[in-house]
Amino acid sequence: MWALPPGWRKWTKRRWPLLAVGAAVAVLSLDMAMHVLKDVAGLVLPAHAPAHPAAMIQASATIPRPAASPTEALQPAAVLTPAPPHTAMDGPFVVRSILPISGAIPFGKYYWDESKDEPGPLVVTVDLTARVLSVFENGHEVGATAILKGYGDKKTPLGVFPITQKDEHHISNIFNVPMPYMMRLTNDGVSIHSSKVERGYATNGCIGVPNGFAAKLFAKAQVGDRVIITDGKQLKLGDPIINAPKS
Repeated sequence: MWALPPGWRKWTKRRWPLLAVGAAVAVLSLDMAMHVLKDVAGLVLPAHAPAHPAAMIQASATIPRPAASPTEALQPAAVLTPAPPHTAMDGPFVVRSILPISGAIPFGKYYWDESKDEPGPLVVTVDLTARVLSVFENGHEVGATAILKGYGDKKTPLGVFPITQKDEHHISNIFNVPMPYMMRLTNDGVSIHSSKVERGYATNGCIGVPNGFAAKLFAKAQVGDRVIITDGKQLKLGDPIINAPKS
């Protein structure tokens, strides 16, 4: 009959730390060998790319599920539909075209082009930083000009202002000077009107435009049309000019 050799307890007790270290090394070696085998298999076998989220949704539909309760059976099934394609902004209050003007507009010069021939709502924008006034009709820029503006304690105000009065042969009741083609914006007299638009000139808060441009704008603008005065905001194609009024 097999029996343990004499003194085995003493021998084992003295070598127990060595046996524990040996067992730990064997476990680590086995784990490392498994990782090496996986890496080798990954090099030899083709890898599977992660599924696209849409494919994962379709695959989940094939997984068996418990039978629906009578209440669930009455509910309509959810239908996955693709998102609608993105459509560019359009409309009378969105920039649909811009006049082909290269560089800054010199003082006294203006551009006017109604070749689009698309009557619609009219909005005037003024950028005080660029010193440019633009006229948009149905989203198309039909006119642009350099302007005069106010400075110091007579700065041109910022904001959205409706045209409240039109007077082709207006005389200022404050300064007693002619203001041809006057289109009033504020109760204290700030208006768009014809001016001598030259370098070195300014206004008392009004927006001065060349006489020929003023005549064209006066003929087209109506009381109630909006004038948007900003300081450094320039528009590009697709930008909203102003929020469309609620119907």
